[in-house]
Amino acid sequence: MVQDADGATTGSARNSGGQPSEQGIDRIREVAAGVWSDPWWTVPNALSLLRLAGVPVFLWLLLGPQWDLFALLVLVFSGVTDWLDGKLARWLDQYSRVGQLLDPAADRLYIVATLVAFVIRGVVPWWAAFALIARDLLLTLCLPVLRYHGFEPPDVHYLGKAATFCLMYAFPLLLLVQGDFAFDWIARPFAYAFTGWGAALYLWAGLLYLGQVFGAVRLARARG
Repeated sequence: MVQDADGATTGSARNSGGQPSEQGIDRIREVAAGVWSDPWWTVPNALSLLRLAGVPVFLWLLLGPQWDLFALLVLVFSGVTDWLDGKLARWLDQYSRVGQLLDPAADRLYIVATLVAFVIRGVVPWWAAFALIARDLLLTLCLPVLRYHGFEPPDVHYLGKAATFCLMYAFPLLLLVQGDFAFDWIARPFAYAFTGWGAALYLWAGLLYLGQVFGAVRLARARG
């Protein structure tokens, strides 16, 4: 469900007074100002920054020395901190707009970094990685469009959560079966299954998000 800046559901964006284009730009500026005014130095944000700092390390481990075990540990660390920063934000009441941006950004960067490394190493076909990366890029470009028309980003769909969950399990398993893993005959079918399920759900969720964006923009223009 897409909501406007006041919490109303899709279709309630208003264009009263002033030119629509000026209002849209003002909304984007207001959101940007809110990000800068929010508290940055919180414990959850520090964990998110640590996750982001691990992305280039993770990519170097995969493509440089190809130390897959250490890369796997970085990926596990990312998963633990991803869970922990959300818990700490609730326990310490340290919610911030910065944290809401950093957390999904780290998830997306790990997914993109893993896909790029896997394509270079021949683990996954380039067209599959391109489809998943293009999905994220397209949805990222939709965010300023929603802000321009006075809407919040779409709520995270359960299919999106399930897709990310599957991919985050698939990537470590795919890493394990690349080397001389003792039980690779057990891990391999699970790796391929999680990869297939995750990719399909990831694209499906992307189409649902895109449909919400088109619906919000169409209704905003009809009411403008």
